Amino acid sequence: MKKAVRVLAGVVVLCTVIFCTGVSFAQEVKNPAELEEVVVTATGKAEEVRKIPAHVTVITAKEIAEAGAVSIVDVLDGLAGINFRTFSANPSQAQLDLRGFGENGFGRTLVLLDGRKLNRPDMASVNWLQIPISNVERIEIVRGASSVLYGDCALAGVVNIITKAGSGKPKAEASIIAGSYGLHDERVSVSGSGERVTYALNGENQESSGYREQSDFSSRGAGFDVGYDVTDTLNVSAGVSFNHTDFEMPGCLTEEEMEEDRRQYQPGHSDDDSSNEYLNADLKIEYMPSDLGIFSANLAYGNKKIETNTPAWFSYNNLDIDTIGLTPRYELESSLLGHANKLTIGTDYYHETLDKEKYDSRGRDSMTFVADLTRNSIGWYIRDEFSLTENLILGAGYRMERVTIEGDETDLSTDEKAFDSKKVHAGEAYETSLTYLLGKQGKVFARYAKVFRIPFLDEQVSYYGYAGSDAFYNDIEKETGKSMEIGTRLYPLACLDVGLTLFRVDMEDEIAYNGVTWQNENMDETRHEGVELSFSCRPDRWISVSGNCTYQNTSFTEGADKDKEIPLVPETMANLKMDLSLPFDLVLSSTMQYVGTCYLGNDRDNSSDQMDDYTLFDAFLYYRPVPENCRISAFFGVENLTDEQYSTIGYEGSWGGSDTYYPSPGITVKGGISVRF
Repeated sequence: MKKAVRVLAGVVVLCTVIFCTGVSFAQEVKNPAELEEVVVTATGKAEEVRKIPAHVTVITAKEIAEAGAVSIVDVLDGLAGINFRTFSANPSQAQLDLRGFGENGFGRTLVLLDGRKLNRPDMASVNWLQIPISNVERIEIVRGASSVLYGDCALAGVVNIITKAGSGKPKAEASIIAGSYGLHDERVSVSGSGERVTYALNGENQESSGYREQSDFSSRGAGFDVGYDVTDTLNVSAGVSFNHTDFEMPGCLTEEEMEEDRRQYQPGHSDDDSSNEYLNADLKIEYMPSDLGIFSANLAYGNKKIETNTPAWFSYNNLDIDTIGLTPRYELESSLLGHANKLTIGTDYYHETLDKEKYDSRGRDSMTFVADLTRNSIGWYIRDEFSLTENLILGAGYRMERVTIEGDETDLSTDEKAFDSKKVHAGEAYETSLTYLLGKQGKVFARYAKVFRIPFLDEQVSYYGYAGSDAFYNDIEKETGKSMEIGTRLYPLACLDVGLTLFRVDMEDEIAYNGVTWQNENMDETRHEGVELSFSCRPDRWISVSGNCTYQNTSFTEGADKDKEIPLVPETMANLKMDLSLPFDLVLSSTMQYVGTCYLGNDRDNSSDQMDDYTLFDAFLYYRPVPENCRISAFFGVENLTDEQYSTIGYEGSWGGSDTYYPSPGITVKGGISVRF
């Protein structure tokens, strides 16, 4: 805690110096807020950020390219309130946590691809590599309850990844990135548009031998998007993306094993690996008759083929997951009683199937178990924004959703069913908000919402046998909660942007894994509350500074663990970035990331030692030519300059066993070059 206070104090001092310095330069720099920043995630339709009752961040393709990011995880890590945990520094399965939900935080944040759900129906993280980063136009992050518009999994926030559609004359770009631990990443993309047609194609290949032994991974992906303006009011677009990822799993280590060699694999787990194939396809129709609103419909299909081998656990499994989604929506902007009004009505239908095959060996010679599971959901929603005055917007919305989970599993050795059952969940969400627009750029907002989350398939059903026998747990109920937040975004100076959000989420029946019973259970009531502070300052053309700080207080509010902290939720997180413009079109960028202490996974009674806090420093030099006709850009830098030894995730030992951790990479060198044609 003392180290956290010192770090935060340093951040405050540095911010104060920059703030004061910025006063004398404030009139020399154009206010970045004057550039109209819009998002589609928060309301379903393009809208100015300042009109949205939430803490919103938008990352553009230009910012992604300039940062030299090799994955979407690189882009999101370090943003206010976001905490990533990873078992092997492999970005394909990194777990995102927002608003302090801890062990299963990724299940409370919805991840979208062009508005279509990417979250898996089972208890596993999104494969962040399934979208080639060269195909990303921008990423929108909306923090806070979004259950009315998006339903399941959106109770902590939404991450919407929006792909490139192509515009203007044909453009092509090729890039290569290389770095420590055998990293190399090659990308190519082509985009453009004709009189009525838009197109964008891309491909990417990424490989790394990993920081630890037994942590190789490779990812190959490609995608395209084609749009056609049938008429001036009717547009049709289609997109397809494919990804194949192979990765090894180095496992966990005890403190003694890390002291011996933190880069070794877990003893006895020398052959754990997984292979994943992802296919995403969607067809979108948008009809915009004048003065009659906008009708849109998205038909989406996704397929995931996952093969996992864990010889130490005698576990060899194949998963085949299919998702079909249909999401029609109607939006109308009009005048109501002489005031501006925006109405959104929609329906979401998803049909998801999961087929699991269990084998006796890596060679898949004999199948031992087979499970067939289905998750059907249908929800409808209505949301309205009414301008009480020119500067005061009242928002309200309601959603009802019905989800049916059913399936069976058969033991092929006896031909007997381990289970054959069904569970129906009814979810209900509502929200109300007030947003007051301050001047030309600022806002103050308040929002109250009721949220819900339906159990994952493997929370409702045990089909891996870890609880002693496979079973369908009819007593597992959906999560429900109430979310409250107030915040502001201000521009006290022409060069300074400051955001502040206070939030609290009270949850009932939150689901988490119990390391003693080896199954998931509804926990006692919990509370997640905190403060998010962010700022961006550009006092002069040669310098820019940005940063954020998040404080979280998460705890059980009822039951045997009342007043105990929720595991794997760091109390404090802080990030600071400074860019200095140098001669010859060079930019020196330095960042600091601090993540505070937290209790180990499964440690609900807070009886074990806490995980150590850590501070990471990165430094990069970028070549960013100012003239638009310059076709080459490049970067070189070092991550984790001080070679900090840290872990982002760890678990309390069961039945008196040792606590275990998953070591993260040490000092890492990385560089790359891009060429535009």
